[in-house]
Formats: sequence, structure tokens, C-alpha cells
Amino acid sequence: MSTSIPCTILRGGTSKGVYLREADLPTDPKERQATILAIFGSPDKRQIDGLGGADPLTSKVCIVGPPPLVGTGKYADLSYTFGQVEIDKPSVDLRSLCGNLTSGVGAFAIWDGLVRPVPPMTLVRVYNTNLDSILIVEVPVSDGRPLESGDFVIPGVPGSGAKIQVDFANTAGTSAGALLPTGNTCDRLDIPGFGKIDVSMVDIGNAHAFVRAADLGRSGTETASVIDADAELCCILEQIRAHAGVAMGMIDDPDRAAEISPATPFVAMIAPPQDYENVIGGNHVAAEESQFLSRLMFMQQMHKTYAGTSTVCTGVASRIPGTIVHEARRSSDRDHMLVRIGHPAGVIETESALDLDGGAHVVTRATLGRTARRIMEGTVYIP
Repeated sequence: MSTSIPCTILRGGTSKGVYLREADLPTDPKERQATILAIFGSPDKRQIDGLGGADPLTSKVCIVGPPPLVGTGKYADLSYTFGQVEIDKPSVDLRSLCGNLTSGVGAFAIWDGLVRPVPPMTLVRVYNTNLDSILIVEVPVSDGRPLESGDFVIPGVPGSGAKIQVDFANTAGTSAGALLPTGNTCDRLDIPGFGKIDVSMVDIGNAHAFVRAADLGRSGTETASVIDADAELCCILEQIRAHAGVAMGMIDDPDRAAEISPATPFVAMIAPPQDYENVIGGNHVAAEESQFLSRLMFMQQMHKTYAGTSTVCTGVASRIPGTIVHEARRSSDRDHMLVRIGHPAGVIETESALDLDGGAHVVTRATLGRTARRIMEGTVYIP
């Protein structure tokens, strides 16, 4: 006999997720994971018996609950836990954060009556349990409801929508202990089967490891199909990710990185601005449209667009002299707060601002502009 749970399916940015209320899930961690896996139809590479879309970008869960207790020092309107649901393994990774779906959390809170709408812009303070941080989500509203129509366009998403702004400035260092986890803007790691390579490790939104595409014999303009078909390169990138995770204190054993922490740290290949073809949108992206290029690995595959937290982290990294990202950024505008990143489906923008405090970089603004749309509200049945 089936049991049922209320759920909402929302597209947030370039991801799609199942949004659940914490109170509707089992309190026991093992039972909760089993319930979420059943909702998505995992483990199964097609997720045919659940709501998952057989793609890492659509196999995501957002669990929304009450705000932290008074006295914890975490004033917020609600709490939010993100889970990356494995497709062909019985696991839900709670170690990372999805920036795209965070935009949907603000809209969900208003739709679900958890936050009172204040026109024209409602600021939703979200306590994220994954990173133990407060996120600020700015949701445009009208007539007591989140606005969904607008003229803001996101590469990788058809049409346009109302712009939702998410500020991740408070998440610096929450995954690996510091904005620059090793204390350096660039380290040289020794990768088994490859050799030594320069890596910049930066932690905001999620921890990331940045490498030069050229150091791997690539231009930085490659498509997801090209990268995913290159088994040797994918293996090297996973090795870099694993050893960067060890260097940042996030992973104990690099040989078990995919098992222990399959999502974070992320690894990205960085290159100077160049012309390339957007195979998703079917258009040409000129070099002058971006300040540098990035190709991101996510869950052992190349991201078809660009992750929200990666946008924030990459933008901040481009403002820190000495990093591989700063090196690749067009020198004429390295001091500008607005950062434009060329990714496989076009160009994504972020605002990045930092101050110096005793020689240390302090992030004061790290934003992501997204759109979100409610797709379905209803009941999911669990066998």
C-alpha cells in the first residue's frame, strides 16, 4: 500500500527540484533518505518509478522547515536543506548547496504561506543547514504572489522570467573553513597518473578547485558531449577534484572521494575569453561577451550550463589576485564588480565585491540572479 506526501516541483534557474516540507518527512535519517530515494525512483539510471529526471540537474530535493530556534544566533524566516539525489546509487548527498534551487526556496516560502509577501520585493532570510549559513533571497512580488513573468533571461532556460537575486556572501569558508582553504591563491598538486598541476582552491557557496584548461591540453571551449566522451580527461579531473578535497580538509581518502563526497568540491577548467558555439541555444558567443570561460564538472559529468554556487565562487575567485581565474580574466576589467562568465550555454553574470581586512579578503557581496517557476503542486505516492 502506498503512502503519500505533499510536494511541489519548481524550476529554479537551470535546475529542477522537488520541494518538500520537513514536517512531512520521517525524522529518522535513514527512513528520511529511503523516502526521498523512493520519491525520485533511485537507484535506477532512468528513475522510471519516481519523479527524478535521470539527470543530475533534475535529481535534487529541497527540504523546507521552520526557522532556527531563538537564541541560536541564526535569525531567519525558515530553514532549508538541499540534497543531491544519486541516480543509480542509494544515496542522498547533503554536503553541498544548489544555488539555482535556492532561488526557488524564496518563491516556495511565499507560495506556501511561510513568509508574508511585501511588495514590490520580499527579502526572505533562509538558514541553510548544509553550510550553516544565512542566505538572502530577494523575491519580486505582486498581488501577494511571487512574480514569475519578466524580461530576465538565463542562458540554458527557455523564455524569460522575473529576476530573483540570491546573496551568498555569508557562505564564504563554510565548506572548507576559509575563503582560501589552504591559505594560498594557487597550489601545486601532484596528481597520480598525471603529474603536478596548478590549482586554485576557493570556498564560497561551495568549495571549488580551478585549473587551467590549457594545462590539460584543452581550449576551454569544449562542449559537454566532448568532455564526457573523453574518459581519460574525466578521470584526471576527478583525481584533481579528489586531491583538492584532501588539500582543503574535506576528504580523507582521495580514492573514495566519489563515494564520500561526489558533488563537492567542484572542479572547473578556466580559459581566457574566446569565441565559441552555444550548442544548447544554437548561437555564436563572441569573446567580448565574457571576461573568461569556464567548463564545470558536476557529479562526474560536465555541467551542461553552470551551477549557481559555482557562478558565485568563480566570480569571487576572479576578484582575488593570484588565482587562476583572476589570471584568465580580461585585465581591463578585473576591478569591476560585475563578472561575466562564458559557459557552454552562454554567459552568466554575478556581482562580486571584496574588502581587505588585515590582509585577508572578506566577501561583502556575491550574488546570483535567477528565475523560478512553479511547475506542479500535488501529492507524490511512495510504495
